[in-house]
Amino acid sequence: MQISLRPIRASLALALLAGGFPVHATTIVGPWTPIFKGVAHCVGTNIPSGGDFPNLHVVHALRVDLGDPDLRLLTTPRISGYVAGSREIGGLTVSDFLKTHHLQAAINANFFDTTTYYLPPGTPMNVYGLAISEGVVVSAQDGPAHAAAIMFDATNRATVIPTNWPAANVTGTFTAVAGNYPLVLAGKNIVPRATARETNPRTVFGLSEDRHFLYLVTIDGRQPGYSDGANDYESAGWLLLLGAHDGVNMDGGGSTTLVIEDSTGVPVRLNQSSAVADSGRERTVGSHFGLFAKPLPGFINDVDARPDDTTATITWTTIEPSTTQVEYGLTTDFGNRTDLQPASVTNHVVQLTGLTPDTGYYFRAISVLGTQQYVSANFSFLTTNYVTTNQVFGITNSWRYTATNVGALDWTSPGFNDSTWSGPGAGLLWVDVRPTGPNPSVEPKNTELPLDPTNSPYPYVTYYFRTHFVLTNAVPGSSLAFSGYIDDGAVFYLNGAEIFRLRMPASADGQTLATGFPCNGDATCLDEFTVPTGALNSLAIGDNVLAAEVHNYNPGSADITFGVSVNRIEPIVRTAKLDVRYTGKTITLSWDTSGFVLQSASEPDGSWTDIEGTVGSPFTVEPSHESRFYRLRK
Repeated sequence: MQISLRPIRASLALALLAGGFPVHATTIVGPWTPIFKGVAHCVGTNIPSGGDFPNLHVVHALRVDLGDPDLRLLTTPRISGYVAGSREIGGLTVSDFLKTHHLQAAINANFFDTTTYYLPPGTPMNVYGLAISEGVVVSAQDGPAHAAAIMFDATNRATVIPTNWPAANVTGTFTAVAGNYPLVLAGKNIVPRATARETNPRTVFGLSEDRHFLYLVTIDGRQPGYSDGANDYESAGWLLLLGAHDGVNMDGGGSTTLVIEDSTGVPVRLNQSSAVADSGRERTVGSHFGLFAKPLPGFINDVDARPDDTTATITWTTIEPSTTQVEYGLTTDFGNRTDLQPASVTNHVVQLTGLTPDTGYYFRAISVLGTQQYVSANFSFLTTNYVTTNQVFGITNSWRYTATNVGALDWTSPGFNDSTWSGPGAGLLWVDVRPTGPNPSVEPKNTELPLDPTNSPYPYVTYYFRTHFVLTNAVPGSSLAFSGYIDDGAVFYLNGAEIFRLRMPASADGQTLATGFPCNGDATCLDEFTVPTGALNSLAIGDNVLAAEVHNYNPGSADITFGVSVNRIEPIVRTAKLDVRYTGKTITLSWDTSGFVLQSASEPDGSWTDIEGTVGSPFTVEPSHESRFYRLRK
């Protein structure tokens, strides 16, 4: 699907909202436009005309067909490594939630706890009210607040509970979110005008009377001349106008964000978030609601890419027999085109060759029927580099630390006694004494470091850190990938041996200053580096000690920050799958892994021979009366 967003025009249909707005407030509502199978988009606004409701609104809504068999729902899953009593989820922007889970649409949902909003992805947070993701209770309803719940079973049958306290039995519930209170019940606006609360951006969810449709609605605000925002009475009115019979208020304000995926996997914001309007950045939010949906059907359907390291197999179907060709390249200008396969088929297979590992490509499918050419939307894929990623420890890992100059000691070795050091303290470890206060975008702040009493009121120039991790096995060709928030420079050691310098000169002592700093001087962007395990002669099976010294850029710098995660990157064994497709009398064999050759034999245990010219997929054959068997050889 290719998205084209247009401004709201006066040519949209006019409607009056009975029971929602007073009759003098005219609403302008666009048509429901299908954007995915089972999902339609609508844009609305109003013409303020005084009275009780002078606010200007711009509304974006998705109408979701809960009866579509291909539609799946997803809410924010529980954070990896969750321990009872700890924070439940890892925060993401709505766009990142969509990208992370390869969704077709996503919106913010429950209220959540935070003191600041522009946080690193994965920052632990708590969700308010009931939240269930794929049958797992992420957040239980534990009180009368935030108790307006919408629940779905595994077949997307929906239930609204206006006040989920005492908490309802959630047996059989597969997906659930909760807002703070209901707005619409049994087709009625239940919000008194006199207590409609303040005007703000709003996120509201609704269900049709027959529970066939789910409505996901954003009302933009805090942007004079574009959209002022809505109070609860107006929000309920929009739900009724759009078709909801019951509805609830979800988290709003700067968190209000509705995003869909374009055909290349890129998030496209439908609404204009007040946070983005103010800062250019989406907020990191703690609760999301997402949709998996299939593309709209057309002449070309079921487009799929199965990438390898240097090849990719592209497949699609057409509703009538037609030719086969693919355009592809590093941008949407493509620049490359495969040879035309003139045979008319309905199951199409093309293998792209000569690709670069771990690289993103764009492509589109082309089929010709007679004189009519059909072209798919633009799609994308990422070639593999045949590795898996396993976490050693995360950004909130705990470290022993000291600011005492330990340069003369063997402080990086496994046998060093660090029991007199402070901690262990969880990352990020930080100090920030700026008069304006610590930068709220440096998160998660967990362990505050001491100041230097001889250089008051500033931090020490250098701090020292140690942590342990266990390695159970060593895989040839693997590496350790480091990712962290580091202000300003650092030197890393593994079991006493130096392994990496970040913004530091070739030699350093406790008073050596870093040679640079991250971002604009704050640890708000990740520093990343990878070290092959083959180059880590000090790496041990069993217990390992990672040590780091972190240096400031100048003695008068008011802040210093340290937190690092480590992942193991390991190669995987490649296997190939032989795919068989039939179109009339034509049989097409294809495989999605490079480095394999197709072989044939007359008997399964007979003599197998290479088929000349089939180093790459696909291979087309006409059936004969003689049985033939095929396999792939590495």
